[in-house]
Amino acid sequence: MEPGPERDDDIGSWVRGLGLDGLVDLHLHFLPERMLTKVWAYFDGIAKRTGYSWPVWYRRTESERLALLESFGVLRFAPLVYPHKPDMAEWLNGWALEFAERVPAAVPTATFYPEPSAASYVDKALRAGVRCFKAHVQVGAYDPRGELLEPVWGALAEAGVPVVVHAGNGPERGPFTGLDVFGEVLNRHPRLVAVLAHAGMPDYEAALDLVARYPRVYLDTTMVGVPFTEKMQRLPADWAARLATIADRVALGTDFPNIPYPYATQLRAIAGWAAADDRLGDGFLRAVLHDTPAKLLNL
Repeated sequence: MEPGPERDDDIGSWVRGLGLDGLVDLHLHFLPERMLTKVWAYFDGIAKRTGYSWPVWYRRTESERLALLESFGVLRFAPLVYPHKPDMAEWLNGWALEFAERVPAAVPTATFYPEPSAASYVDKALRAGVRCFKAHVQVGAYDPRGELLEPVWGALAEAGVPVVVHAGNGPERGPFTGLDVFGEVLNRHPRLVAVLAHAGMPDYEAALDLVARYPRVYLDTTMVGVPFTEKMQRLPADWAARLATIADRVALGTDFPNIPYPYATQLRAIAGWAAADDRLGDGFLRAVLHDTPAKLLNL
């Protein structure tokens, strides 16, 4: 099995060597420009709060970022959006649908916030053909167990449309982060197709427990196992062995463009897991990099 790509320029040939036409990225971000500028400002200031710097690697224009993804061989991707206050989610959903209409590689996505209109605009998004939702418990600073979100979780579970949930305590703890909190949502909605963003970082053990308990819970690879993260939030020593038991429940995510390292770095980390256990290998890579996210996005 070949090691992961050393540089972004090597991604295409490495992916073709696996017998894949390209990648499907379940977790990256495109946002309205003013909002993205504020997101980048958040990462610029994170060192004051956490002690480590976060230089945004792909601080480029939208057209340049799209061209980069194409050069990496990303066939389809889920451009995730998320609100941090009321009366914002429905507007973002409209923007995301328009983005997907003009960018063929983008699948339509949506988001929500605990507000009286949430059930209505989530239903509207489902009827519009949205294939993936994002719930950012940390940024939104909301309780996912709240009454206003009960019909939302129920509708998503009934529709079988996946929701990428940032519920872990990384990179910063929020008032309602922690997989024990989101675990209560899953207990009430066990059929929910939930993708634990960043594999629940740093609560990897709790994330694996939820995957074992609920057959429609997945992990995404976003920022997991890369040197930047390993310095602060190391994976369990038996990570590859644990993945071998859930090999079809792991999907590629990268957090492009907001990552503080090249895109190829994430792929090398995933390739390292595949090489570390004989039960994984190239079959695992094909599943993570293409087949599983493509299934989740109903491609």
